[in-house]
Amino acid sequence: MLLTALRFSHQLLKEIITAGDQVIDATMGNGNDTLFLAELVGATGHVYGFDIQAQALKNTREKLGPAIDQTTLYLAGHETIEEKIPAEQPIKGAIFNLGYLPKGDKQIITLPETTKKAMDAILKRLVIGGRMIVVIYYGHAGGEAEKHEVLNYCQNLPQEKYSVLNYQFINQKNNPPILLCVEARA
Repeated sequence: MLLTALRFSHQLLKEIITAGDQVIDATMGNGNDTLFLAELVGATGHVYGFDIQAQALKNTREKLGPAIDQTTLYLAGHETIEEKIPAEQPIKGAIFNLGYLPKGDKQIITLPETTKKAMDAILKRLVIGGRMIVVIYYGHAGGEAEKHEVLNYCQNLPQEKYSVLNYQFINQKNNPPILLCVEARA
């Protein structure tokens, strides 16, 4: 059976992330991906989480439980990755869920300018074989514009340095999410 974007994103990260790795959840939301990443990296690894909403930070802290010890959570947009994470810090994996906080204010959305800035920062730190996952939810005001800009950004990454996968169900109604996986090449 074909995997949903969420399940496929987790499979793609699970294939490469091991205990001790450093990873990023660029959009914490309700903390599900942050917890998933914390479980993969274990007590010797570290998860950096970003979100602009206090509710997302609160939800993530509650979801993490004892795994909070291997995380650094920022009440800040993902565009601050460049300032918050040292340039020499190797990153094995990262994930974005673009759109708005589920069950939150649908007026507070991710923006193409900040998303591209965050992707730039992650790709500078991504180790060979590392993966950046971007799940684009675009069925809201502003979503189409972000989808277009993020797809354009990823399509223009040099193939000598990155492999880019686009995964989407094309016969589903209501704007099915698009999953992009950018893998750093040797």
